[in-house]
Amino acid sequence: MPTVLRLDGLRVVIYPSDHRPAHVHVIGADGEAVCVLNCPDGPPELREVYGFSRPEVNRILRDLGGHLSNLCQHWSEIHGRY
Repeated sequence: MPTVLRLDGLRVVIYPSDHRPAHVHVIGADGEAVCVLNCPDGPPELREVYGFSRPEVNRILRDLGGHLSNLCQHWSEIHGRY
């Protein structure tokens, strides 16, 4: 499971055998969020969340948005099309 980004103690992961649409798993000690990237233009949106509070989810989505181009590129390198 390639960690493609770290955000303030959280790992952003793209699984090689995962499915479309382009999305990432954000994993931390307190939970996991699955966020659809909406490549190439965003914005990222929450699909599932376990354990993170709403303020944490909002911060995660904001931070992912700042790295959207890079994350979409990683997805494309691993899976091809978005």
